[in-house]
Amino acid sequence: IDFKILNLTPQLISIMKATTFNDPIHGHIDLSPLCVKIIDTAQFQRLRDISQLASTYYVFPGGSGNRFEHSLGVAYLAKRFVKRIRKSQPDLGITNEDILCVEIAGLCHDLGHGPFSHLFDGRVLPMINKSRHFEHEHASVGILQLLIEENNLMPIFKEFNLSEADVHFIQELILGDKCEAPPGFEWIGRKEKSFLYDIVANKRNGIDVDKFDYFARDCHALGLTKSFDAKRLMKFARVFPINRSLDDEKPPVLEICYHIKEAWIGID
Repeated sequence: IDFKILNLTPQLISIMKATTFNDPIHGHIDLSPLCVKIIDTAQFQRLRDISQLASTYYVFPGGSGNRFEHSLGVAYLAKRFVKRIRKSQPDLGITNEDILCVEIAGLCHDLGHGPFSHLFDGRVLPMINKSRHFEHEHASVGILQLLIEENNLMPIFKEFNLSEADVHFIQELILGDKCEAPPGFEWIGRKEKSFLYDIVANKRNGIDVDKFDYFARDCHALGLTKSFDAKRLMKFARVFPINRSLDDEKPPVLEICYHIKEAWIGID
């Protein structure tokens, strides 16, 4: 099919050309064509060789998963979560571009992991450079920029109405909060869509789709039982204006909130 002749919008093309992956945790998942372009780069493919559970594999023989499959799962959950919020609260003004930004952030959030994942961050890097604080998200932001430049993906981003400002927004979504930004990174923020920062890397309370995926994926790999139900948690989530400041004159901030009855899902 020649989509240009049909004069379809990038959003409709995205739906019609979405690629389906058979994931052992979430079943058949659809990712956008732009995500597939990112997946097909050398920078992303390296995640196939980055262990998800690092040295845990030496204790649990099933813990042989990698960051590649986890990243696909997070991208899927991120898109599903934000689309669910848009459906339940259309007044929030969530756009197709917002959904795509969140999906890409979920896909690329672990680009910066090194060998043995967190073991590399916590043990190896401090031995190499004790004077510099490093988080893998810092590298994820840099590698995403490198990935776009070296593979000339910016024209494709623009085909889906994503600008350089949106790429910067995706990098912010990966970091989660201004205080997590690496030196020299300019935090711009989107106050009217502040709740979107809670989806991939929630620095307010830690409840995000990154954990939703690895709770299910790691338990499946290690043969452990779980009672956590991410789908139910996302179904009953809502966005509310919250004022955490002692100063009543400060405007409230939009946050993703969860029903109190569902809070015990993550504890049990």
